[in-house]
Amino acid sequence: MKNKNYRARVVDTKLEALLRVFGGVLIVGPKWCGKSWTASNQADSEVFIDVEENKTRALLMPDAVLDGPAPRLIDEWQDAPVLWDTARRRIDREHRPGMFIFTGSAVPDFPGGEKPSHTGTGRFAKMRMRPMSLYEEKISNGKVSLSALFDGKSFQPCASEMNFSKALHLICKGGWPASFWITEENASMIAPQYLNMVINEDINRVDDTKRDSALVRLFMRSLARNSATPVKATSLKADVAEREGGDISEQTVRSYYESLKKIFVIEEQEAWTPSLRSRSRIRSTPKRHFADPSLAAAALGATPDILVNDIKTAGFLFETLCFRDLSVYMDALDGNVFHYHDKDELEADAVLQLPDGRWGAAEIKLGTFEFDYAAGNLLRLEKKLAGETAPPSFLAIITASGGMAWHREDGVFVIPIDCLAP
Repeated sequence: MKNKNYRARVVDTKLEALLRVFGGVLIVGPKWCGKSWTASNQADSEVFIDVEENKTRALLMPDAVLDGPAPRLIDEWQDAPVLWDTARRRIDREHRPGMFIFTGSAVPDFPGGEKPSHTGTGRFAKMRMRPMSLYEEKISNGKVSLSALFDGKSFQPCASEMNFSKALHLICKGGWPASFWITEENASMIAPQYLNMVINEDINRVDDTKRDSALVRLFMRSLARNSATPVKATSLKADVAEREGGDISEQTVRSYYESLKKIFVIEEQEAWTPSLRSRSRIRSTPKRHFADPSLAAAALGATPDILVNDIKTAGFLFETLCFRDLSVYMDALDGNVFHYHDKDELEADAVLQLPDGRWGAAEIKLGTFEFDYAAGNLLRLEKKLAGETAPPSFLAIITASGGMAWHREDGVFVIPIDCLAP
């Protein structure tokens, strides 16, 4: 159901490819990130299960709801989980690719704790969507391709329009597609309203458990304060109790955290292990990120004017923005974004790895004053891992400063975030 006003997404090509192979594609991700818009652009019919009438029909007559020209979009399917097995059986029966696109903004709570009789392996492919990257928003000029860097290609120095002030505004605005139709000033209202819906409604819909909204808000504020760090549940519990005066157990912290993961508000950046025979002892705790930096900013009550006087917090939120964009780009390459942290406290903010094992490492820095330290850190990492794994395809500093993308004499690339593309 092609939409002439559709804004192209990086995942479009991947969705087309998956529909040529699998009977169905499951698209997951946070609300408002554009899943339905993207799916509808490639679907020939659609049904929205969050409409009460459609939900009732789906629960009573799931086969009838699946009827329609293919690919058929089944939006917010988790509201009627019976549709999963019904669609899988139809795919088994008809043996056709591209029959269904399922979209969901929550991991479904199956009635009575029951799981579907089959995971859908071989029938459904799964694809994650996130809020829009700067490249999708046409803020990035896309002159530095990650794919080309992995292929050993350099790039011509190119100008960047990014600066510290602009980065702070992009952090607080976020990558929500709805911002295309409103002014930048009004776009800043999206994340706080999104956060309120998560706190008061969405987190309770995960398993129909009523949670204390005030305590959830305190927890999310603590999580935002620790954005882009490998914070543990015990630390979050202590932070809420000591700084905010909230009485919360570690079990409750874990419950809140898992619920936020189920609605894709939180995403984990796993630790990278160079190789199975690596001698390095790796700290394996994942970093915690909000799905979009604007949600972390909203949880903190931060605005660009506030962040300009809190450089440390701004740096962590900028790292979450970069993780969002790098994840979008690496998904297009079927790769992953990890972080590195070993027992000797040697770290890398992002390790990008392709399925064939090629990898690159990046440090994420807001200001130019950190470039020499960041480059030295990356070169120490390369030296330490020599002989344990293949050499990195590239080393890079990803930044909001510097005015251009260029190649340092020590071999490390400097890449403003508004120059990157898949």
